[in-house]
Amino acid sequence: MAEPAALNTTQPTHSPQRKHRWLAWLLGVVVVLLLLVPLFLHSKDATPAGPPAGAGTSVTVEAVKQGSMDVFLDALGTVTPLQTVNVYSQASGRVMAVNYREGQMVQKGQSLVEIDPRPVEAQLQQALGTLAKDRSALEQDKVNLKRYQDALAGNAIAQQTVFDAEATVRQAEGTVQNDEGSVAYYRVQLSYCHIVAPISGRIGLRLVDPGNTIFSGSSSTIATITQLNPITTVFSIAEDHMPAVQKQIQQQKDGLRVDLYDRALENKLSTGKLLTFDNQVDTSTGTVRLRAQFDNQSNTLFPNQFVNARLEVNRLENAKIVSTAAVQYNGQQAFVYTIDPANKVHLQNVTVINTEGNQSAIDGINVGERVVTSNFDRIQDGGSVSIQGAKPATKTTGQAR
Repeated sequence: MAEPAALNTTQPTHSPQRKHRWLAWLLGVVVVLLLLVPLFLHSKDATPAGPPAGAGTSVTVEAVKQGSMDVFLDALGTVTPLQTVNVYSQASGRVMAVNYREGQMVQKGQSLVEIDPRPVEAQLQQALGTLAKDRSALEQDKVNLKRYQDALAGNAIAQQTVFDAEATVRQAEGTVQNDEGSVAYYRVQLSYCHIVAPISGRIGLRLVDPGNTIFSGSSSTIATITQLNPITTVFSIAEDHMPAVQKQIQQQKDGLRVDLYDRALENKLSTGKLLTFDNQVDTSTGTVRLRAQFDNQSNTLFPNQFVNARLEVNRLENAKIVSTAAVQYNGQQAFVYTIDPANKVHLQNVTVINTEGNQSAIDGINVGERVVTSNFDRIQDGGSVSIQGAKPATKTTGQAR
């Protein structure tokens, strides 16, 4: 009898467990999508809205103001001291002491260097002795002259004897004067042994040490002193500006103001007054040199320092002033973009009278007009713009009666 066929025990391809896993995965995807949708909508709402359609380029504006502006001439200058003294030795001898420190501020008459005074003191003592001897001889000659004059009155001696005595007295007086000159000379030489500061100022690096022997008439300096307060600056301007400068000098008795700035024109160093100008034009450069004086109590200015000088030559009153950034140029012609009440742009040619820092004085426009100060490459004459920072107009709705 045939055996029954074997039962097919193979599992189906999709088991219930795998179906459950697929359902769980799909459910997770749906949940994630539901969570992301609110976040997407929120980020879309938070995106800043741009200018409304048809509003035009967004620009910044400012109104033309009226005010005063100083007119300056800019020039390159060099700080120069009023006095610079090179101290030399006027006596020969050994240096006994140096009484200053390098870079010290010294006062006029302050002791700087001491030279061995003993040789000069000995010469002075010798001259004093000679003077005393000759003065005594002069007194003796005067006594003899008086005695001869009395004898001549009694006809006891000849007239010639009196004449000889008078000549002897005059010779003795000349000898005494010569001796007095020698004494004065050696006293001056003795004073040269005590070298003092001829002016007040800053002394330079030490050039001599104790123990060295120095000689009078030598070209080697003992010290250099530079006056620092007050101090001056020399700068040059074009000869074409001299008539305006001379006119302002005649009108302002207090002197023209001069401001000094550092090399980068960022820091103001000092403010002073114009002293004078040179007596001729430098034909090689077509410029004239001017000198201004400054108070230098804080020692901000240093001799031979390079500075930028700004000479005030005029002051514009009731000038129309705008930011320099608002002024554009088309070749040599300056212009600005004005904005009318309907926010339309109009190109307006102007004349720049003066520029000072970030402001310019212009002509050809009225005070109070609005001018564009940004996004010039995105606007054109007759176009519409929107003003940054301006509040948008709100639409009002009528109330129901």
